[in-house]
Parts: sequence; C-alpha cells; structure tokens
Amino acid sequence: MRRPKSAVARETLGLLLGLLAVVVFGGTLPFTRLAVEGLDPWFVTAARAALAGILAGAVLLVTRRRRPDATTLKRLVIVSVCLVAAFPGFTALAMQRVGAAHGGFMLGLLPLATALFGAWLAGERPGRRFWTAAVAGAAVVVAFALREGAGGLQLGDLLLAAAVLGAGFGYALSGQLTRALKGWEVISWALVIALPVAFPLMILLAPRNASVVPHASWTGLAYVTLLSQYVGFFAWNAGLALGGIALVSQVQLLQPFVTLFIAAALNAERVDTLTWGAAAVVVALVVAGRKGAAGPS
Repeated sequence: MRRPKSAVARETLGLLLGLLAVVVFGGTLPFTRLAVEGLDPWFVTAARAALAGILAGAVLLVTRRRRPDATTLKRLVIVSVCLVAAFPGFTALAMQRVGAAHGGFMLGLLPLATALFGAWLAGERPGRRFWTAAVAGAAVVVAFALREGAGGLQLGDLLLAAAVLGAGFGYALSGQLTRALKGWEVISWALVIALPVAFPLMILLAPRNASVVPHASWTGLAYVTLLSQYVGFFAWNAGLALGGIALVSQVQLLQPFVTLFIAAALNAERVDTLTWGAAAVVVALVVAGRKGAAGPS
C-alpha cells in the first residue's frame, strides 16, 4: 500500500530539519575552539548561557507559555546544569587543550551515552549488544586518545568524557520532559533557569578590553550562543516531531563527520585517514549499540 504524499513530505521535511540541526551542532566544537583562542573559557560558557537565556526568555514571554509545575521545574534545573553549564563548560575547557577534530571524534559516543541514560531513566536494562558496542566504542575512543596523547590520556580527553556524560544525561532527561512540554520549551526554560547565575558571571568575567579580542573569537561566541545553544534545538526538535524520532535521530550519526570537516576547514586542523576511519568504526558501533539499548539482558 502506497503511503500518502503528505506523510512522505512530512518525513522529508523532518529529515532536512534534522540534518540542519546536525550541521549546526557539528560546528559547536570548531567554533568553541575559535572562541577560546581569544576569550576565557569560563566567560564563553557564561556568555553563551546568558545571551541565549535572554533570547529564550523573550520567546517564552511572546508566546505566553505557562510556567511548568514544581516537579517539572526540578527536572529542568538538572537539564540546565547538564546542557547549559556542564557540556558547554567542559567542551570550552577541552578546546584549549585538544583540537576540534579530536573532540568531534571523542563526542561520537554521545548517542550511546544518551541511550544508556534514557534506558536507565525508563527503568530498562540495556541488552548485551548495547554493552558490547559501548565497550568496543569506548575502547576505540581510548585507543585514539592514547595515540593522540603519545601513550597517555590528556586532560582534554577527560574533560570531553565529562561533557559526554553531562550531555547524555541532559538529552535523556529532556526527552522525558517532552512528554509534558514541547521540545523548544525544554531548552528555553533550562536557559531561563540558568540566567540568574549566568548573567552576573558574564558581566564579572567579561574581558576588560574587548577591542583587543580577535573578531574570530567573537564570531565563535556568537555561533555557539545563537545556534548551538538555542536555534539548533528548534530545528532538531521540529525534525523529530515531523519525521519521527526513530527515523530522524539516525541523522545524528553524521555529526562526528560534520565536526571533522568543519574543523579541517575552519580551524585548519589536519584530519588524517586513520581519524576518518576510526570515526566510521565508532559510528557503526553506535548503530549496533542503539539497537540493543533496551533489549533483553
């Protein structure tokens, strides 16, 4: 039986929006690296949260969204800590120590981390396939990190690992909250919750002489503030709603490759054949692991 053209059109639009979001998120590390070349990483973290929070607050006011109940607010605080503070903070610090291509490869395990936390929050037990893929993927990432660090793990690797854990839990909890709120509302409220802390920190940590900061660093900050921290979530959540989570979420597997490509073009980083191949292996393991995320143990 042929599917209605309207359904096919919705899926196609959903995939295109999902791809747009993946391109936006794929640029996060390269543009963060650009930002921290001339700006303090703590300022970058506070500024992207504060400025995106002001925008989010304006959107919530204009759309007259009702304030979430107390239970939902508590969960939104956790999402805020994970996605507005932890992930941006850890990645900003990491980008002072390792390249964006290196970071993009390390973050390739984020979908598995999200699946793990999602299964845990739902009370599910991931199956053997998931654990096999997760261990194998982690082994590939650690081996790559050891190769890049001349036999030892760098502080940047540990910071990226913390970023993966923070974002994975934040994404999983956000997914649960979308049962009560629209996807864009979740990130909007998370940003507004962070605003009372982020805004004073932005003022306190702002560079004393902004004129000496390279224009490229301000461009990097503008990108991660407007696109990575906020607008990208609009495209991603809209894509999931139109095309379906199972279909559109697969587009996320392209993100490590997008990051590698942007890092090579924007940051002039050398990405060798081994890095591309290792990224492909990690993506293949992520595909296998996500299929077994909620399987029998």
